[in-house]
This record gives sequence, structure tokens and C-alpha cells, in this order.
Amino acid sequence: MKASRFLMVGAGLSGAVIGRALAEAGHEITVVDSRDHIGGNCHTQRDADTGVMVHVYGPHIFHTDDEEVWSYVNRYANFLPYKNRVKTTSRGQVFSLPVNLHTINQFFAKTMRPDEAHSFITEEQADTSITDPQSFEEQAMRFVGRELYEAFFKGYTIKQWGCHPSELPASILKRLPVRFNYDDNYFFHQFQGMPENGYTDMISGILDHPSITVKLNTTFDRNMAEGFNHVFYSGPLDGYFDYELGRLGYRTLDFERFTYDGDYQGCAVMNYGEEDVPYTRITEHKHFAPWETHDRSVCYREYSRAAQPGDIPYYPIRQVKEKALLGEYVELANKTANVTFVGRLGTYRYLDMDVTIRESLDTAAAVLASLEAGDDLKPFFVSVL
Repeated sequence: MKASRFLMVGAGLSGAVIGRALAEAGHEITVVDSRDHIGGNCHTQRDADTGVMVHVYGPHIFHTDDEEVWSYVNRYANFLPYKNRVKTTSRGQVFSLPVNLHTINQFFAKTMRPDEAHSFITEEQADTSITDPQSFEEQAMRFVGRELYEAFFKGYTIKQWGCHPSELPASILKRLPVRFNYDDNYFFHQFQGMPENGYTDMISGILDHPSITVKLNTTFDRNMAEGFNHVFYSGPLDGYFDYELGRLGYRTLDFERFTYDGDYQGCAVMNYGEEDVPYTRITEHKHFAPWETHDRSVCYREYSRAAQPGDIPYYPIRQVKEKALLGEYVELANKTANVTFVGRLGTYRYLDMDVTIRESLDTAAAVLASLEAGDDLKPFFVSVL
């Protein structure tokens, strides 16, 4: 198999994982990124003043049921156990999320057993007249009823997405379970943890190969594709085409960073469910590394808003208007020779880290299979509609 030259646009997980797999197969890889660091939005760095490992673009917690992906990340980092235990402040009290037996008993001032709480929620609180929830609001009302919905979900969702929950699809809330026990682990996956030395160190290890060249502070333009057999593009899908059909909608985040002498809130993530509190949550970064001890703390207040040109896009909105425009961009992408669109921005989907890695490994395997068979490389675009 003749060696090929591949260009990875973006030094985040997608570019690193695909690039590493192709480099190990004997191909030459160039990775470019417009930022001055690798890691994309997973970038972590040690704060010089406090010593705290900071998740620069907001917290990333690794969780998966994919054993192959878990083994993969452990090749490049020492993952230590971490359970995400989210709290939320609402109506002058602090509660556990996801909604669990403790949350229910505390909120309603009761001492119910699991079966009693289940009956209470499903028979007295949940709106059973909603048989086929279509919106976020209907899904919440069907699951937990009006009181819990208004206390924990309504205001937070309005702030996070910039619209009323009745305008959002029900699928968003399916990520939030209701538990009739005292389990306060936010995720339910088999493998959960944090890289001991941060995600940037892990991605540095993935990119550490003699056939991989990384160029930072380098903004991609399509002329760069000349001389490469194929391009893997993890930037914004609409941006590749210079937004010629219009801009896809994203939410972005503004972070208000502050330090504190001591422990500010006693947990890594504190949500604020009431609409009149302008931020969605406060994250305290030293709690993402509970094996470390720090006298001082680094915290972020997070504010969500609509992304404007020049902002970092975080969450694809994917409402009806965006899905129609997305379909038009997918048509363009599928007609674009020698380019594969990958990752959260390239496929305009909300992707957890483990899914990003899984899709990257599968994409690299498909490319190598085509090369082995002597086929021409074609775009390996993920179906996103």
C-alpha cells in the first residue's frame, strides 16, 4: 500500500485520533489548528497562580460503555476514577441532580421509599395525559410533573438554549434520567474517569508520532488541500463553504473566571435552575481532580447565548430551521471530493468525547480498508440528518 499524505484540520480529538491511526499505518500526517494549543475545546492547562488543572473551555468528563474506546484513551493517559455529582440551587435550597430519591424527598418534604416515590411521581405528579411528548416541556411534564420541571429544568433550559422549552425537541431531556434510589452519579456508563494530567497531555500523546507534524496558529483555507491525498476537516461545516448558504445556529458560552481562597462551593458543578439568575452554572475546577489538594480555587460562571461570527461555537441548535439548512450543506459536503467532515463541528451534532473517538477510529478504519483494496478515497461523511 503506497503511503498517502493526509491533512487534519483541527488538533482536537477527531484530528488526533484519525491522524494517529493513519500514521501508524505508514502515512504522512499534517495537523493544522488556528489556535495556539492542541486539544480543541478539551484543552486543559495548569493555572500558574493556584496550581489547579483548568478545563479552559468548560469541563469535560469522560464516560463511556465502549470498552475499546476506554482502552484507547488509557493508552495515552492515566485515567483516575471520577464520578460527576451535580448539584443545583433552586428556591433557596441545594438539591442533587439527576432527580433522584433524595431530590424528591427533599423537595416535597417527605421520607418516601423507592416504591412510594415512584407511585407519587407517576400517579400524582406526572402529566399522564401526555402520551407522546413532542417537546422538552412535554417530556418533562410527562416524566416528573410541573413542580419539579419548573424548579429544575424550565429556567435552566431557557438560559441554556435561549428559547422556551416548548420550542425544543423532547430528545434533549432524554439525557436526564429520573432515579428512585439515592444514586447521585450524573452518568450511568460503565467507565468513568479523568486523565490525571489533563486532556491536552493525553492528546499530545496521541499526536506524538514521527509521521505527524502539527502546525499551530495556522488558519485553514481550501488552497492548503493541494498536495494532500485527502483532508479531514473538523471545523464548522458551514464555515468550510464560507457560509454561502447561510450560517448554522449555535449556542456559545461566556466564562466569568474568578479565584477563591479555600473551597467555594464544595462540588465541581452547581447548576442554577431559576431564570432570574443570569448564569446557568458555576464550575469549580479543582474538584474535577479530587486526587489533588489545593488551598485556592479557580471557578467559572457560565453564561449561554447565541453564537455570533467570531465566537467559539459549542452547542448545535438543530431546530427545524437549522435542520433544513443542514440538509443543504450535507448535499454540498457529499459532492466535495477528497474531504471528509468529522467531529462535532464538521457534522453539526452534539457529540460526547467517547462518541467522537469511536467515530474517528471507525473513519480511519474505513479509509485504511479502502486504501488496502486499492479504491479511490471518497468522503466518509457521517449521516447527520
